[in-house]
Amino acid sequence: MHDDRTLVEARLKRVLEERIRPAVYPESVPLTVSVWTAPGEPVPVVEGLAAPRSPIAVGDAWGAPWSTSWLTVSGTVPEAWAGRTVEALIDLGFDANMPGFQCEGLVYRPDGSPVKGLNPQNQWVRIAAPAAGGEPVLLHVEAAANPVILDYHPFLLTELGDRETAGDEPQYRLARMDLAVFDETVWQLVLDLEVLGELMAELPADGARRWELLRAVERALDAIDLQDVNGTAAAARSCLVEVLAAPAAPSAHRIGAIGHAHIDSAWLWPLRETVRKVARTAANMTALLEDEPDFLYTMSQAQQFAWIKEHRPEVYARVKKAVADGRFVPAGGMWVESDTNMPSSEAMARQFVHGKRFFLSEFGVENEEAWLPDTFGFTGGLPQIIRNAGSKWLLTQKISWSQINKFPHHTFLWEGIDGTRIFTHFPPVDTYNCSMKGSEIAHAARNFKDKGVARHSLAPTGWGDGGGGTTREMVGKAARLRDLEGSAAVRWQRPAEFFAEAEAEYPKPPVWVGELYLELHRATLTSQARTKQGNRRSENLLREAELWCATAALRTGLAYPYERLDRIWKTVLLHQFHDILPGSSIAWVHREAEATYAGLAAELEELIGAAQRALAGDPAGGRELVFNGAPHGRSAVPAGGAAVAVAGPGDCAVTAREDGGFVLDNGLLRVVVDGDGLVVSAVDAASGREAVAPGGRANLLQLHPDFPNMWDAWDVDQFYRNTVTDLVAADEVAVLTEGPAEVAVRVARSFGSSTVTQTLTLRAGSGRLDIDTEVDWHEAEKFLKLAFPLDVHTERYAAETQFGHQFRPTHTNTSWDAAKFEACNHRFVHLAEPGWGVALVTPSTYGHDVTRAVRAEDGGTTTTVRFSLLRAPRFPDPRTDQGQHRFRHSLVPGAEIGDAVREGYAVGLPERRVTGSAEAVRPLVELDQDALVVSAVKLADDGSGDLVVRVYESGGGRARGRLATSFALAAAVPCDLLERPWDGTRGEVVADGDGVRLALRPFELVTLRLTPAR
Repeated sequence: MHDDRTLVEARLKRVLEERIRPAVYPESVPLTVSVWTAPGEPVPVVEGLAAPRSPIAVGDAWGAPWSTSWLTVSGTVPEAWAGRTVEALIDLGFDANMPGFQCEGLVYRPDGSPVKGLNPQNQWVRIAAPAAGGEPVLLHVEAAANPVILDYHPFLLTELGDRETAGDEPQYRLARMDLAVFDETVWQLVLDLEVLGELMAELPADGARRWELLRAVERALDAIDLQDVNGTAAAARSCLVEVLAAPAAPSAHRIGAIGHAHIDSAWLWPLRETVRKVARTAANMTALLEDEPDFLYTMSQAQQFAWIKEHRPEVYARVKKAVADGRFVPAGGMWVESDTNMPSSEAMARQFVHGKRFFLSEFGVENEEAWLPDTFGFTGGLPQIIRNAGSKWLLTQKISWSQINKFPHHTFLWEGIDGTRIFTHFPPVDTYNCSMKGSEIAHAARNFKDKGVARHSLAPTGWGDGGGGTTREMVGKAARLRDLEGSAAVRWQRPAEFFAEAEAEYPKPPVWVGELYLELHRATLTSQARTKQGNRRSENLLREAELWCATAALRTGLAYPYERLDRIWKTVLLHQFHDILPGSSIAWVHREAEATYAGLAAELEELIGAAQRALAGDPAGGRELVFNGAPHGRSAVPAGGAAVAVAGPGDCAVTAREDGGFVLDNGLLRVVVDGDGLVVSAVDAASGREAVAPGGRANLLQLHPDFPNMWDAWDVDQFYRNTVTDLVAADEVAVLTEGPAEVAVRVARSFGSSTVTQTLTLRAGSGRLDIDTEVDWHEAEKFLKLAFPLDVHTERYAAETQFGHQFRPTHTNTSWDAAKFEACNHRFVHLAEPGWGVALVTPSTYGHDVTRAVRAEDGGTTTTVRFSLLRAPRFPDPRTDQGQHRFRHSLVPGAEIGDAVREGYAVGLPERRVTGSAEAVRPLVELDQDALVVSAVKLADDGSGDLVVRVYESGGGRARGRLATSFALAAAVPCDLLERPWDGTRGEVVADGDGVRLALRPFELVTLRLTPAR
C-alpha cells in the first residue's frame, strides 16, 4: 500500500478547521448589545444591573485597563428554531491562545443570579434545549478588562501592571455577539476526530493501530458532504464507532484526571480581581458538574472558597451543594498555595491550620493531601508539618520546570529533615493545565519514570488563572480516552482516591531525602524586598502578640483577641501566596501589600502594647521592665517573660588605626574596620580564632548585572557572576558611637544612582557584630550582594528552615550541587569546622549564595557567604525595589549551631521596655534545655482557655528537657497542629507535676495543649 499518511492527516486538519468546526453552530442571528462602564473599582451586582446602558456594537472598542463594563445582550429565538438547542455566543474580544491572561466575563440572569463565566475557550451560554420559538433572551455580563501583561513577546517593560500607571486606552473590541443553534452531533464529531487525530500523531508510524485510525478517519471524511456537514455528521461518526470502541491494552498507563483551575491568588492581576476570577470559575464548574455526571472537579486554597462565600453567596451555595454531593472536591487543606521556602515555622503550620479548619467547618471535609502544583520548591521542614497537620500525601508539578537536572521519580517518598516521610507525586503530564490533548496524554505515559512497578498518575485538567477551568470539550475527550486502544486509560478521579490507589500499588517507592530544590526562579528569594520584610515583621509581631496576649489573659484576665488574631493571621497567610511573597506579581499587588503590612504592624503593636501594659501594672510605679519575646533568655530576662532593667557594665572601646579605619573591641570580639569601611578582621576572643579569611574583606557590597534569559522577577541565571563590581570606595568612614555600652562606625558609599549608609555596631556583652545597611536604590537590572569571606574549611553549611535547618554543599561536585547557586535561609546560615564555627544571622534576608576557594598564598580554604539584598528587574513591575531599604546582618564568630539559633531569634525579636509597678513577669512556660525551642505560646483556638505551646528540637540532635509551667497544671496532652489530641509524636512526652518532660528526636516538633487547674 502506498504511504498516504501525511495526505490524510493534512486533509483532516483542513476539513476540521474550515468545515466541521464552523458547522457546530450552523445558524445564528445577532444579539443587541448595550454597555455601562463603572467609573472606578468594580461595583456590586445590583448596581451594575441597574446602571443606564448605551448602545455598543460588534467591532467597537471597550475596556480601559482594569475597568469593568456591564454589557446587556438581548434578542429573540427565531420561530424556526423551536425544538432545537440554542446558545448565546459572547466573544468579548478574546485571544483563544491566552486563556486566563486577558479580559473575562461573568454572565447573570435578569434577577442577578450568576450563570457561568466567559473565557477565551468558553464563550457559550446555553439558552434552551429544546428552545421555544419567540422566546426572549436577556443576559447581563460583568466584563473585566484585565490587560494582557504577559504577551506573545514576554517580559517586556509595561506600565499596565498598576491602575495608577496603566492609562485609559481601550484594550479590546467586541467580537461575536450572536444567538446560535448548537448542533451536538457535529460537536461530537469534532471530538471524535480530534481524539483520533491526536492519538494517531503519537503512535508509531509502523504500527498497525495508527493505520487503523488513519483509514477510519479517511472513511469518516469521505462520508461528510462538505456542503452539508450537519446532514452527514451522523454518518461520519458511524465510521468511527469501531476504532473508538477498541479497548486499551491491559498494561496501559492509568491516568486519574481531576477537573482543575490553578488560580494564582494574585499575580498579573490584583487581589480584588482574583476574587472575581474564582467566582467566574466556580460558576463555570458547578454548571459543568450539573451537565456532566461523570465529571469531578477540585479546588484548593481555603481563601478562595472564603472569597466566594463573602462576595458571591449564590455561587457559594452551588459550590456547597456540589461539595456535599462529592463532585466539587476541596483539595490541599491550606489557606493558600503558599511559597514554602520563606514562610516561618509557625506561618507554614498555620497555612494548614486555617485551611483545614475552614474545610472542616464549611464542608465537614478533612484533606489528607497537600496540593501545591505551582510552588517554587519545597523545604526539608515541610514533610513534618504536613504530617503534624493530619495529612500524608503531597502533589506538585513545578519541579519538572528545573533547568538542569531531571528529577528521577514521579511517585516517591519524600523524607524531611526530621525523618518524616510523605508519599509524593509529580504528575508526568508535566502541566497542571492539562487539556486532554493526545500529546499530553501520550507524554504522561512515556514520561512516567516508575514504569514496571507502578502505572498510575494524576492529570489536573482545565484552564487556570481565569481561563474558566475544565471545558465540556475536555470532558468529552476524557470520555473517549477512558478505554481506548493505543492510549493511556483516563478516568475522573478524586485526589484522595488517586493517592490511595497509587500508594497501594507501590508499597516500596524510592526515597528522596531533603529539600525539593527547584532549579529555577531562584531570584524570588530576593525580589520585592519590602514585601519580604513586611512578611517577616508580621510573623515576628504575631509571635509576640500571641505570647503576650496569652500571658495577660492568664495573669490579669485581659480578654484574648481571638477574632483579631485569626483575621490577621489569614491576611499574612494570604500574602505568602507563591506569587506575592516571592515578589513576582505586578506593581499593584506589591503596592497594596506594603500598605497592608503597615496596617497589620500597627494593629499588632497595639495588641502587644495593651498586653504588656496590663502585665507591667501601674505606669506610675516607675519601674522599667524589659520584655523578652525571644525563646531564649537574655540580659537576665527569661524567655517569654519580663524583668526590671539592670544596666550591665560597659566594656566597649573603639580606637583609630594608623593606616585608616578603626578597631572595635568588647573583650569578646575584636573587629578591625579598614579605611574603606570593610571588615578585615573579626577575632573570637574565647578561641583566638580569626573569622575573616586572610586577605579577605567582609561587609563587602558587590554589584552584578542582572538580565536573566527569561522570567525577570523570578530568575537569576548563573552567568550573572561573570561580571562583578566591588563597591569599596567610601565617601565616609567615621565613629558614630564611642561606648562604653556600644561602639559603632558609620560608612557611607555611593554608586551609580544609589547611595548606601552602613552602621557597624559592637555591644557590651555580645559576641555579635551588627551591620545595619540603608540603601537608597535607583538601579535597573542590577543585583546587590553583601559578602563575607570566612576562614572556614567545610564541605557543607547549614541554613535555617522551618523547625530546624538543612545542609547544602559548599562545592559543585555534581550538577545537582552546582544548580543550588542561590538558596534560601530563614534567620541564619552556619559554617563550621570541628570545634569552631561562624554564624551569619539576619532578620529579613532570605536569598544567599555560598562558594569556596583555596588560597594560593597559604593553601587554606576561603568560604564566602553572600546575602542577596536587592534586585531591579523591569518585569512585571518596572520599578521593582526602587527607593529606600533597611537591612540588618550580623556576624557571630565562634558560634555553634545553638548560638546561631539563639542569635537568629534575637535579631528579629528585640527587647521591649515598658514602665510599670511590677518587678517581673514570670513566663507562662520555661524550658531547661536550650536545644528545645518554643516556637509559639498562645491560647487554644477553641476558646477553652487551654494554653497551646509548640516546641521543636533545633540542633539536629536528640534533646531531653522539662517544660515547666508557672501555673497549676491540670492536664497536658500532645496534639496535632489543629490542637486535637494526637498520638503521632515519636519522642517522649510525659506529664510531670506542673510541667512536661520531653525527649525529642532531631528536629522533632511537638504541640502541647496545657489545661490550667481552675
